[in-house]
Amino acid sequence: MDYKIIRSGRKTLAIQVNKDGVVVRAPYRVSDAEINRFVSERQSWILKHQEKLALELSDRPTVERLTDQDIQELADEALKVIPERVRHYAPLVGVTYGRITIRNQKSRWGSCSSKGNLNFNCLLMLTPPEVIDSVVVHELCHRKEMNHSRAFYEEVYRVYPEYDKWNRWLKENGSALMRRMTG
Repeated sequence: MDYKIIRSGRKTLAIQVNKDGVVVRAPYRVSDAEINRFVSERQSWILKHQEKLALELSDRPTVERLTDQDIQELADEALKVIPERVRHYAPLVGVTYGRITIRNQKSRWGSCSSKGNLNFNCLLMLTPPEVIDSVVVHELCHRKEMNHSRAFYEEVYRVYPEYDKWNRWLKENGSALMRRMTG
């Protein structure tokens, strides 16, 4: 079975199946032999997910790809909207933050660095305002908890009680929006 290995400072092995193939994420310290064994032991899981992905890809409708100009316009709009939402929610969460960057990412809606810099996907401008707020609150709460622990989600729900509703909207509709970036 062919797969790509991406090594990093992570602690555990993980397998991802996507339209480009199989990716194994591995800690630097894990040997190639251990990775081969890990993949072999999970071959049926991989095949099941490859079949599921193939079915999803064949069933999904084609989407209109965004042009470079469309992406730039979304980014310009995001630069106006998102910093304002961050300024609104940061005091409610009780945190400070660093730089705010708008990106045209293909797989993430937002991220927070350990230095407090926030990144947001320009595609958020294609979602309801409540989704934008849910992502902003999610990333700001990472300033208190750099994980997805119970304490993290308690903070998210304290600030944004409707988080689950809008996170579900993003899970149900987000992949179609992301496909507009890649075609």
